[in-house]
Amino acid sequence: MDALSEAVRRGAPADELAGLPVPETYLAAHTRVEDTGMFHGVQDKDVRKSLHVGEVPMPQLAPDEVLVAVMASSINYNTVWSATFEPLPTFDFLKAYGRRGRWEARHDQPYHVLGSDAAGVIVRIGEGVRRWRVGDHVGVSPIQVDDQEPATHDDGMLGEGQKAWGYETNFGGLAHYAVVRASQLVPKPAHLTWEEAASTTACAGTAYRMLVSDRGARMKQGDVVLIWGAAGGLGVYAVQLVKHGGGIAVGVVGSEEKADLLRKIGCDVVINRSELGIGDDDGTDPAQVVEAGKRLGRIIRRETGEDPHIVFDYVGQATFGISMFVLRRGGAIVTCGSSTGYHHRYDNRYLWMKLKRVIGCHAANLQEQWESNRLIDMGRVMPMVSRTYPLAQTGEAARLVQDNQHVGKIGVLCLAPAAGLGVTDPAKRARIGEDRLNPLRDQR
Repeated sequence: MDALSEAVRRGAPADELAGLPVPETYLAAHTRVEDTGMFHGVQDKDVRKSLHVGEVPMPQLAPDEVLVAVMASSINYNTVWSATFEPLPTFDFLKAYGRRGRWEARHDQPYHVLGSDAAGVIVRIGEGVRRWRVGDHVGVSPIQVDDQEPATHDDGMLGEGQKAWGYETNFGGLAHYAVVRASQLVPKPAHLTWEEAASTTACAGTAYRMLVSDRGARMKQGDVVLIWGAAGGLGVYAVQLVKHGGGIAVGVVGSEEKADLLRKIGCDVVINRSELGIGDDDGTDPAQVVEAGKRLGRIIRRETGEDPHIVFDYVGQATFGISMFVLRRGGAIVTCGSSTGYHHRYDNRYLWMKLKRVIGCHAANLQEQWESNRLIDMGRVMPMVSRTYPLAQTGEAARLVQDNQHVGKIGVLCLAPAAGLGVTDPAKRARIGEDRLNPLRDQR
């Protein structure tokens, strides 16, 4: 291991970090351009076959960027998309991005370092960085924006230059080092371990925008919120935000084991999908949609007395028609993804005649990310790591997410030699309580 990495691991002071050379290469989980056709005609696109962990060249740092020594990262579904080369190979994104200019050209490589979550230590700052210093402990927002674009100053997510870091850009977080724009950074909560902090930015920030922000559903006290995939990385944060916002969380999961875990984190109503009799393909059959919607509606009314005000749906094709059916008059579906398919089918009469709304959300702008991080720092919202893997086993970790065999977030240890490290405020951690901070630890 290089001298800088070793110094970061032992908690060396900032002046020592600044004086050590940056390595010429670093270890990273990545895909390779020559593999983009490997799954043509293959039904099981096993990401363990396409995710490589090996040395890649260290890129040059732009003036508005920092180099983060990544202590831990986590798996998001966009890593699965990247590793299956669907819906498009991400190398197409990188090539188009690389044509924009000098600094963008660095991203067009025959390898793609993945990962949209990270927590670590800043070891270098670009000449234009003002608010951060070498040695700072940080979390990384999954969104990179162009701060010279007018739309960014209204909402960072509206700018054409907005990119999903580690998916639409190179040099992401599943690595020993990551290249990050200064406008992506948030302070790492001092009471969290590295892997806990790395599990929060992408999913907690996205759930915050979807439910709480004025760009999302604007949840209010007493709202009944239906959450599909409530035991997943997004769902477990949605449940917490609904509960802390005075709402009533109704979670749908795919197994009784996951149902038990949801009850453990305080979900008000837990529904096993088997009660609804739906599979991943049922969302396209109008008759099945109505029947499943009626069953779901009866359960929700039985348990809460009314229909949902908000539906939190990132599952997509299999659930969207049901979401539209079961949502109350004037309610809102808020969506940020489609893990079961992008082509949604629903009866438009339920949308226009009952004045319902569909709100698209994608990650979070920096202010929303800071607000979400503030709740985590206050101990109001808890990290939801269920398991951790070493960087060398990133493929195994991503396979769990690909097969929906996980709960909460799957952490990946990068430079951190073991789980449980990185806490710099143990007194605060003790006040919050170890059990509260790790409700899903070691759950399959």
